[in-house]
Amino acid sequence: MAGAVLTAPDSIAWLLNVRGQDVPNTPITLSYAILKDSSDLDLFIDPQKVDDKVRAHLGDSVTVRPESELPRALSEYANKKVLADPNSASTWIFELLIRNHVEIIRQADPCELPKACKNVVEMDGTRAAHRRDGASLTEFLCWFAQNATDGSLDELTAAAKLKSFRVGNENFRGLSFDTISGCGPNGAVIHYRVNENTNRVIDLGSLYLVDSGAQYLDGTTDVTRTIAVGTPTAEMRDRFTRVLKGHIALATLRFPEGTTGSQLDVLARLPLWQVGLDYDHGTGHGVGSYLGVHEGPQRISKIGNMVALKPGMIVSNEPGYYKTGEFGIRIENLVTVKHSELPNGGDKPLLGFETLTRAPIDRNLVDTSLMTLDELSWLNSYHQTVHDDLITIVNPKTADWLHYATSPLTD
Repeated sequence: MAGAVLTAPDSIAWLLNVRGQDVPNTPITLSYAILKDSSDLDLFIDPQKVDDKVRAHLGDSVTVRPESELPRALSEYANKKVLADPNSASTWIFELLIRNHVEIIRQADPCELPKACKNVVEMDGTRAAHRRDGASLTEFLCWFAQNATDGSLDELTAAAKLKSFRVGNENFRGLSFDTISGCGPNGAVIHYRVNENTNRVIDLGSLYLVDSGAQYLDGTTDVTRTIAVGTPTAEMRDRFTRVLKGHIALATLRFPEGTTGSQLDVLARLPLWQVGLDYDHGTGHGVGSYLGVHEGPQRISKIGNMVALKPGMIVSNEPGYYKTGEFGIRIENLVTVKHSELPNGGDKPLLGFETLTRAPIDRNLVDTSLMTLDELSWLNSYHQTVHDDLITIVNPKTADWLHYATSPLTD
């Protein structure tokens, strides 16, 4: 094979270890590349975006060319084999290859899988990013608890306040997506985006759902918390606890190597299915390393997926429940796939998940009568980890609140 056409900007950013600012919330630069069989690479990009420092970083094996030269460059591969990914390359790319009599190898982007399997440096970075991000989110959760019950707070104000806690973080480079800040019926809209027209006051007796994340030089975060404003109803606590049970089922799972995310999805839904409930979105999406907050090829979903989960992959764990016109619930942590200890008598290598996110889960919404001892043990252990990792880096007022927010629950 003479080369591979790379059309996914995140793949190019990962391969060259560069980042850009062409797209909101995702640190990529719009570009194309041809990776040659010699390992040299032609990068097709606006040359004004590549300064001397970047050129020095790229080195002699990377040739920077204007985007307008891509058609001519592809014509040089006439009667040669070139890889192009049908899932990411546009029709225009395939038309150029066909027109120039290039033999097309329709296969996955060669960067996709290695990019998904984070190395040791990337994993150390993302753990550090999640700790700092968790401290910012916890500062917000403490502030919210003190300000949300008097009827003066609205969704836009809450989203802006959360961003303000993150902005001062070390290595902060912006949000990883527009914050989902939804109260009551707005929280039941899965991909809700608050604006001036939809903005709601956060009412006493409602549920507030906040799904947010940030980009840091050392990692990308994405976390959802659902918060009771005042006293929740029995129905709210039941639904929340069932979502939590599904979340814990994934967080604690051990599974054989070669397992795909679609094989795991049912476990997160089972506590809801048992009482005739479900949610209409995937349970988990891949996440990049200071790249896209949604990254393939791995996912946890009802939709079939032939990509096995591998150590170093980061994926979200986010079951939910949504009652149209009333409230929404989602509990999302990011986890990474890791090797797991082989039990006595076992003969198949096992994998499991390490939870990366550090932020309290609302204890006021947990119905302990629905929880098993093992589930309570996981929640208490998780909260102890959150407490220990954050207690020295949040302010004293938040530290006092964190002691309560992470205190153990009993059956």
